[in-house]
Amino acid sequence: MLRWILGGREAQSSLEKSSVLCIGEEQPQNCFTELQVLKGHFDIVRFLVQIDDFRCASAGDDGLVLVWNIETGEKLQELRGHSQQITAITTFVCRSPLTAQILLITASSDRSLSLWDPDTGNRVQTISDLQSSVKCLLVLERLCLCLSGGEELCVWNKDFQLQCHQQNHSDTGIFVLIELPKNCVAAAMDKEIVIYRLTVSANSSFSLTDMHHLSDHRDQIRALINVNDNIFATGSHAGELILWDAIDYNILAYEHILWEESQSASEIRVGPSKPSEMSIQHLCSNGKLVLAAVGCGLYVYSVLTKTVVAYRKVAHDSNVLHTMLLSDSELMSCSEDGSVRLWEIQDLPLPAEPASAAGFFGLLTFGRGSKQTGPPSKKVFDVPNLKMLELIGDLIGHSGPIQMFVSFKENGLVTCSADHLLILWKNGERQSHLRSLALFQKLEESGSL
Repeated sequence: MLRWILGGREAQSSLEKSSVLCIGEEQPQNCFTELQVLKGHFDIVRFLVQIDDFRCASAGDDGLVLVWNIETGEKLQELRGHSQQITAITTFVCRSPLTAQILLITASSDRSLSLWDPDTGNRVQTISDLQSSVKCLLVLERLCLCLSGGEELCVWNKDFQLQCHQQNHSDTGIFVLIELPKNCVAAAMDKEIVIYRLTVSANSSFSLTDMHHLSDHRDQIRALINVNDNIFATGSHAGELILWDAIDYNILAYEHILWEESQSASEIRVGPSKPSEMSIQHLCSNGKLVLAAVGCGLYVYSVLTKTVVAYRKVAHDSNVLHTMLLSDSELMSCSEDGSVRLWEIQDLPLPAEPASAAGFFGLLTFGRGSKQTGPPSKKVFDVPNLKMLELIGDLIGHSGPIQMFVSFKENGLVTCSADHLLILWKNGERQSHLRSLALFQKLEESGSL
């Protein structure tokens, strides 16, 4: 396995010598044995968004939006227009009876919103001099609307005309939005989830109504996701994971992750230990499982059984920033330590990994009324059918914290980092096969065969 010392000058120079490097075959379950470095940004790259099966856009603190061909690594477009860092980016599909055009919407600290055509690189629309910076974006494709959140919640149509807005009074503002049934949206603000209903009048005008305030978290909410059509989930700085009914907004399950640092030799931690971190940085779900990034660890939770499936208290050397469930048994995570790791859920060997005397989580379910300030703990070895997370792949290439990644399935994986780079990771065996086919085709066309 070819590895680089994170932050080292030698790592960067090695990376620059070749745009495609082979990282060895020491990990038989890791298919990402070829990488390509994509350069173009001049500051931290924080965001990646998939445009279609073969293109993605990257954005970050340099205010640039770059469009990439993930098959070739070619930079297709450079979208310039923002004067400060990008704070949010998403795709917006404009549909007509005959066509569907994919556009990009970006928000920036320069208090502007922009609508871009990624095919041409042109800025289609822009809105300047907003009251405050936009922290998050949500597209409601069914209604052909875009919502922006920050110090206020605004609703925009496809022509970037303001339809309605509502001021919020939270010190932190709205930092994430998700769509809920019945024309509702959930907005995370500090310790609260606010449910808004979007109403369409007879003359096609829109209005926002503040419907519910869910105040069951004891610390700042850090993550908010849809689990399926009927459930959404939130995670807090204090390690609280709550599953909510998306129709009546009751609590379906409440987990308080209370693990401590382990000194077990099985942990893959390098360097000095840090104080216990319980903060949930990121959540993702495939509808059946919820994967939580908790400090530098990972926690897999079953939506069906309301129990923990598997966990790893120390999955990375630093905080985990982004996660993805690849299947019911495989997942991926990236971290401030500059690595991307692949994991497999496997049966737990005996004896089980030792847990703290107080247990590492507590289980509470069925309604806010039963919420306690000190939920009862349940030891890890009391949980039936508990499994473990086994490391099956370790992708080392970045020299700074990896902010997020986007999977293009068999076409590869794209990561972005504070080192100003994107890395395109590919299945080396598949790429070798494709190159052989291309060579064979050229020889056949030239008559050399």
